[in-house]
Formats: sequence, structure tokens, C-alpha cells
Amino acid sequence: MRILIPVDGSSFSKSAIAFVASRSTLIEQQPDVELLNIQDPVSTRVQRAAGKDLVESYQSSEANKVLKPCLATFKRVGLIARGNYVVGRPGSTVGKTAAEGAADLIVMGSHGHTGLRSLLLGSVTQAVLASCTTPLLVLRDVVPKKDSLRIGIALDGSKYGVAMVKFVLKHRHLFGAAPSVTLMHVVPDLLNLVVPGFFSEMPVPGFEPAQVEAMQLAALEQAMAVPRKLLAAAGLQCKEVRLIGNNPGDEIAAYVKKAKLDMLVLGSHGRGALRSVTLGSVSTRVAAKCQSPLLLIRQA
Repeated sequence: MRILIPVDGSSFSKSAIAFVASRSTLIEQQPDVELLNIQDPVSTRVQRAAGKDLVESYQSSEANKVLKPCLATFKRVGLIARGNYVVGRPGSTVGKTAAEGAADLIVMGSHGHTGLRSLLLGSVTQAVLASCTTPLLVLRDVVPKKDSLRIGIALDGSKYGVAMVKFVLKHRHLFGAAPSVTLMHVVPDLLNLVVPGFFSEMPVPGFEPAQVEAMQLAALEQAMAVPRKLLAAAGLQCKEVRLIGNNPGDEIAAYVKKAKLDMLVLGSHGRGALRSVTLGSVSTRVAAKCQSPLLLIRQA
């Protein structure tokens, strides 16, 4: 497995290092881990005044201050990681490096500002999401240290569900020796569905409870069928959960918290420079409510 970890010496990047270094089952497989430090560009005027060699020497020295302790952390757990630095803008540079190096995963730490959608995961994290489709693991306030993780996979019946399960199975060592998997799908609450009105909320013509139950179970089965089959073929049992509500992001986030899951796997589209919708509406809602690590499986 090829893992790219951007590091800048902050508590966020230290969390990313600590998480990967704690993956004992993964470390046994000797993954290819690259640590990337990004130095800010220096203006032509400054470079001309100081001299190219002096600028490059300074940038190299500053990068080594960050990279050296991170490399030492991995060495202590038996993994020889690689450390590099480049000059550029963090978000686009991380995405470009991941694409050029065919990384399987980017691991980053990030804050969360729940009130501002464009900053839910931090500006650098958003820029990475906008610049590449490499799967991205975002570590929030909670960083699991145990080897075997309890992971939830949020299915919506689309191609992302299959892509998420395939990623988990291909890189199952990332999740520990004996991970537990919960498949979840949110079905609409048709018994209490309303249409927002200008002055009031208008109730939708009702269904009989038996009709609602049948429609919900049909939607659940459609979402679960292929992922369930893939997991069973790989020898992984899973728990299946039907969540009911008309705000899927809220329901998913609430369940992750209630079930104390260690990580949530989400599918997400990418829309280039439109950072505020890079995640998609459901993923954005989850990011606003959930502080557990988020593994985002991307599609162009």
C-alpha cells in the first residue's frame, strides 16, 4: 500500500503520523509510506537578493526539522519511511504528488469548523479534495490508536458503495487484524415527510405503514446486496443498519457517535474549484456533525 502523509509539524500532521504508526497489522506488511513537507515559494526578488543556493539550503533545513522526527517515529515501529520536500502551494501540491506517485491513500489531520461549509475540513484539506481523486483519510478530534477498528460504511445505493467496500477489502490491513464492519443506509421517513413551504411545511400525502416498511426494505436491500456479497466472499461478516430520516448526513453522524465507531467511510464526488461542494451535500453534513476519522473515497 502506498500512503502519502503531508507533514508540517502541526498537531494535525502529528495526529496523521501517530495514526499510521499505530497500525501494527499494516506495519507488518511494510507499506510504502512517503512523508511530504511543502515549503512556501520565495519571490524572485528575495531569491535574487539572497541567492538561489542560500534559499534552497534554508528550505531544506526547515523541511528536515519537520521530517526528521516523523521518520524517527516510523523507524521506532519498524518501518523505514521516505521523506521529501517540495516547494509549492500545499493543497494542489499534495494532490499532484499523490497522483504522480500513484498513492493509494492520503492521510491528513484537519480541524473542523461546523459553521462554515467551505472550512469544514480546513482550507488545505479542501484544496486537496479539489485537486485529486485519491482516497483521503481525514483525522479529526478523535484519533484511534488500537489496531482493529470498528468501521462504518455509509451506503446510498450508488457506485460509491461498491467502490468503498472494494477499497476496504483491498487495503484491509489498514483497519487491523480483526476489524468489524457496519454497513449503514438511510431511508426516508415517509410517514413524517414534509415539503417546505413559504409560510409553513406542507405534509406529503401519506402512505400506509406497511407500504412504507416495504419501500424502505426494498431500498435497503438494493443498497446492501452487492457490498454484502463482496464482504462475505472475503470472509468478513458485517452488521447491517437501516437508519430512518430525511437528513441522511445527520442520521449517519448520529449513528457513528452512538455506536462509537472508530472510522466512517464515505463516497464523495469532486467538483474542482467549487470547494464548498467538493464533498457533496450528505458528506458535507456528516463532516459538520461527525468528529470521527472520515475516509473519503473519491470519484472524478
